[in-house]
Amino acid sequence: MKKISLIILTSVILSFSAYAGTDGENTLSKKDNKPVKDCFEKVNRGIFAFNQVLDATIFEPVARGYRKFPVPIRRGTSNVLSNLSNLVTIPNNLLQGEIKQAGQNTIRFVVNTTLGILGIFDPASGLGFASLEKEDYGQTLGAWGIGEGCYLVLPVLGPSTVRDTFGMIGSTIGGGDPWYNVTVKNDTHYFTDFDYYGSRATAGIDFRAKNIESFEILEQNSLDFYASVRSLYLQDRQQKILNSKKVIDTMDDSDWEEIESN
Repeated sequence: MKKISLIILTSVILSFSAYAGTDGENTLSKKDNKPVKDCFEKVNRGIFAFNQVLDATIFEPVARGYRKFPVPIRRGTSNVLSNLSNLVTIPNNLLQGEIKQAGQNTIRFVVNTTLGILGIFDPASGLGFASLEKEDYGQTLGAWGIGEGCYLVLPVLGPSTVRDTFGMIGSTIGGGDPWYNVTVKNDTHYFTDFDYYGSRATAGIDFRAKNIESFEILEQNSLDFYASVRSLYLQDRQQKILNSKKVIDTMDDSDWEEIESN
């Protein structure tokens, strides 16, 4: 029962990190610029409203409490989470043929895990190995030319597409995430399910705490908040697939400030 509760809490938290920084239109296709279809809009809007209630009653209050922790603690937490994300980014770099990026991310992970004390600190950047854009299996499928499919809003998990949903499944159930493999899939003496779901939940809390005001401004300035989130999410995903220089790092408050100024 405790495990099920933790999974549910993690899912609630991740639903809002899925809204992560975006800045554009609802036109995505790399080849023909056709808009992604919202095939199930009525259902999606209902699920979106449900997710918003979860945010107002659970997630935002938790995020505001997290903000009360000292800045060094929150910065160290963000660093650890960013370091863990390399475990998914590196294999996707390789799958996309980005050998140089895979090498740089591997060096960052090794240096920060060792010299940086499990990623709490970021000595790799000081050594000239700057942080690169994160990659995931949904992006890899897009880079391989697989279409987005219909836009989806998943219960609790938030905005997605058919392609991104398959990418998410591949990352977990499909064994594409080493961190998931050593914590959830394999019963070891060193890591447990709690380590994985706890890290994912913390990532959502960290993101939401950084963007409380930004979400409020976005909602206040939107005639249709659902449509705004859909447009921003889809554009962000396309930019990441194209490795655009305009891609927004979804874990930084300044990203939303950049959106507001455009």
